[in-house]
Amino acid sequence: MKLVTFVRGEAQRLGALVEDRVLDLQAAAAGAAPAFASMLALIEAGPEAWDAARALIAKANVDAMHDLADARLLAPLPRPTRLRDCSLMLEHMDVVLMQMARRAAEEESDPDAAYERLMASGKYALNPTFKKQCVYYNADHTSVSGTEVDIVWPSYSDYIDFELEWACVIGRPARDATRERAAEHIFGYTILNDWSARDVQMPLMYTMNGPGEGKDFPGSWGIGPCIVTPDEIGDPYDLTMTATINGVQWTRGTTGSMYHRFEDAIAQFSREKTILPGEVLGSGTVLGGCGFELGRKLSPGDLVELEVQNIGVLRNRVVRAS
Repeated sequence: MKLVTFVRGEAQRLGALVEDRVLDLQAAAAGAAPAFASMLALIEAGPEAWDAARALIAKANVDAMHDLADARLLAPLPRPTRLRDCSLMLEHMDVVLMQMARRAAEEESDPDAAYERLMASGKYALNPTFKKQCVYYNADHTSVSGTEVDIVWPSYSDYIDFELEWACVIGRPARDATRERAAEHIFGYTILNDWSARDVQMPLMYTMNGPGEGKDFPGSWGIGPCIVTPDEIGDPYDLTMTATINGVQWTRGTTGSMYHRFEDAIAQFSREKTILPGEVLGSGTVLGGCGFELGRKLSPGDLVELEVQNIGVLRNRVVRAS
């Protein structure tokens, strides 16, 4: 299933993509169906409700079908139960640390020598903890945006950046899940854009309290365009990921480059506690998946398209507040 949340008229609806149209699941059920009231309701309802949704999609009642042009897509899960952005892709982080050292060295009289000194100091080496366990920070699950909407950049930032990630959505509650059975708790997968105000984020990182407002502003967590269930994904660790800016591809990577996998994160995070349905676990950024890593910045008006194979395209334009 490729599941969406959409607006038609004034109401939010739960839908499924069927080729180039969207099926209204509540309408297709032809009656009150609490499990189809929202994406979170469907996730929490469990496998029987998921099978019922599949049955409705297979019938594809034309009376409950709408053209995508008449249905505005929202983030598929507009208010996740919880949102953690994890560092499961580590190649990106090595390059970011080198870029941070390079920028710090530019303030010295001999930037090249200063860069070599900073890198030799070990200060800009990846902390070994990132390889020993799945590291994450809690993201703002109230600041989610969907596809085809403008991202209004905060007035206090001049460094506009994106991050190409993907994410899994928890379906079944997980407590003390084993690595081998952790995939059973995944409801589906989606694309994640970790919008980042770099000039705000970087000074805050040195406080050792995380990125703060650098990644915490309205719409700063892009999710979408849909949630795809595992049966339609194929091998989740063999998917091409691309970032295209104004029609020019900046990034091409693969989900197979993850150092830790979602199953590792689920097993770790569920130790002696329960991961709940509707939680979203971000992958971290694929290699080359942000402007900072590439030495580039976005500008107001730029169109950012993040694509993950078998999921779709998360498309947004960055604008300044009028």
